[in-house]
Amino acid sequence: MAKYKLDYIWLDGYSPVPNLRTKCCIKEFDSFPEVADLPEWGFDGSSTQQADGSDSDCILKPVAVYPDSTNSNQALVMCEVMLPNGDPHPTNTRATILDDDGAWFGFEQEYFLTQNGVPLGFPSEGYPEPQGEYYCGVGFKNVSALGRQITEEHLWQCLHAGINHEGINAEVAKGQWEFQVFGKGSKKAADDVWVARFLLLRLCEEYGVDVDWHCKPLAGDWNGSGMHSNFSTTYLRETGGKEYFEALMAAFEAHCEEHIAVYGPDNHLRLTGLHETQSIDKFSYGVADRGASVRVPHAFVKDDYKGYLEDRRPNSQGDPYAIASRILQTIATVPTGS
Repeated sequence: MAKYKLDYIWLDGYSPVPNLRTKCCIKEFDSFPEVADLPEWGFDGSSTQQADGSDSDCILKPVAVYPDSTNSNQALVMCEVMLPNGDPHPTNTRATILDDDGAWFGFEQEYFLTQNGVPLGFPSEGYPEPQGEYYCGVGFKNVSALGRQITEEHLWQCLHAGINHEGINAEVAKGQWEFQVFGKGSKKAADDVWVARFLLLRLCEEYGVDVDWHCKPLAGDWNGSGMHSNFSTTYLRETGGKEYFEALMAAFEAHCEEHIAVYGPDNHLRLTGLHETQSIDKFSYGVADRGASVRVPHAFVKDDYKGYLEDRRPNSQGDPYAIASRILQTIATVPTGS
């Protein structure tokens, strides 16, 4: 048997944005462990705003395991937080997601890389040239070499871990980047996003760089950061239809406030109706419309209203567990006619 270093990862109880936490233990296995092989573990919830000091024990329940590129005998273990009686902890948003193998999600995670509070590539004083050439840009005037190095390393770490990382690109503002994660099943993509965030934060420790997840870290004429959420269900992919689509959009509009409530804090700073967003107090959808709440791909309409849709309202600090949960709750209110 070989010794394995297991990095247990979980979300703490901070609000409105939970932080990632991690601690490691050493266990012996004959081969790389599966989730079923991993024991539950406890932690001090009074230090993470998840328990009182007089009754501080919380439980880590492994839900996904990933190989870590830093060592062949090292694993990343994504966990849910449970109460000692086995019930999900009130902060456990993953436990609220409806189990549905036919639900697919793709999250587009935007963020800024900063050093000493300044986005990479910005001058020490003032601002760089206005937005224009930075999106998918190349060349020193558009992209920081350090930013490029970090995002490339992060991509390979994610792929080694088995995260279904689908790509990266420099974003509209200087120092802003994006990675995309896709997963089949109602929880897979959200698990992968949280572990991808963990890997990026850990990697940036090596370079003295911070990740700014805030949806509008720069005031003024600069794009904010979103986490556009692409979604589909078996019915939406295989049956769909214009009538069902319109009923679905009516449900999204009816539950607009519930969606915004879990789509990330400070979204009023980002959803202004400018910079490829709809206003926070409005709901709209449109074909290929990046200024709408929900963008409808041309291919969706051409295929008799079948395929996937993109909710552009979630922001970069949003909890993908809460986002997936809310989207599926709203979809569940719409009759399929089957």
